[in-house]
Amino acid sequence: MNKIPVTVITGFLGAGKTTLLNRILTERHGRRYAVIVNEFGEIGIDNDLVVDTDEEVLEMNNGCICCTVRGDLIRILGDLLQRRDRFDAIVIETTGLADPAPVAQTFFADESVRAKTKLDSITTVVDARHILPRLADMHEAEGQLAFADTILLNKIDLLDEAELAVVEARIRAINPLAPIHRTTRCDVDLRSILEQGAFDLDRILEVEPDFLTDDHHAHEEHVGSVSLRLTEPLDGIRTMGWLNRLVDARGPDLLRTKGILDFAGYEERFVVQAVHNILEGDFGKPWKDGETSESRLVFIGRNLDKAELQEAFAACIAGHEPTRYS
Repeated sequence: MNKIPVTVITGFLGAGKTTLLNRILTERHGRRYAVIVNEFGEIGIDNDLVVDTDEEVLEMNNGCICCTVRGDLIRILGDLLQRRDRFDAIVIETTGLADPAPVAQTFFADESVRAKTKLDSITTVVDARHILPRLADMHEAEGQLAFADTILLNKIDLLDEAELAVVEARIRAINPLAPIHRTTRCDVDLRSILEQGAFDLDRILEVEPDFLTDDHHAHEEHVGSVSLRLTEPLDGIRTMGWLNRLVDARGPDLLRTKGILDFAGYEERFVVQAVHNILEGDFGKPWKDGETSESRLVFIGRNLDKAELQEAFAACIAGHEPTRYS
């Protein structure tokens, strides 16, 4: 029986993983992909950022794919393989805080998974502008690069050539073998990352000799997530004013901000995303008939005060009297 190839997309928070996933789901390549999307936090956002598709898209949240929900990954893979006639390959998008080693290890450590799937490649998406400080303070970022079979150096439009050369040199010091593709919005020939048979176990064992037996894994303990939800429509101007002030003031601590917002007077959902103090937002697809329109907002970072964030978020409800927040 032919084994199902699995591509793992990893990369630190805000690098562009979902953008790459959407390219895979929308480009005409003649292949059918089942997709597993992982979240860090109890409220799902990423699944709503994936384009509407006929493909199988499954969501995992409330933990890191490489530790607390690893059993769920094995279970979902098992369920997918029961209907393998509906897809040709599997793509897993990990949370930005995932160490790819335990993810890859799953395809060798679990007998049922190993018998029916093969880890084809690990693609790491890199935020060219923010990768150097992340390599200095987050060990996950270095691990994601070390395990990469292919690297997408994304958001190159934000740096000049001299700055890009410095970033590439730092990447090469960690991973001298993986090809690097410079991209903007992950615009890459998908033939260079999908179903290439690029995963090399021998190379990984050189990076991490205990790869097949070591179950140890830890995150930066001071990084956490705050998930907020409101059912009342929001005042759009007030909400974006608050978020702009927040990322300006707390940018270094806010690794990632993302949300699906319900603005009063609009039929479309508003999608907001930020990496540190770079905030962007735009209207997305309309709320579906029968779908509950609500606002969900997730912050991932350091020193997050959930009560303070919740109070400020609630003050953005349309019709509420505005309150001053720092």
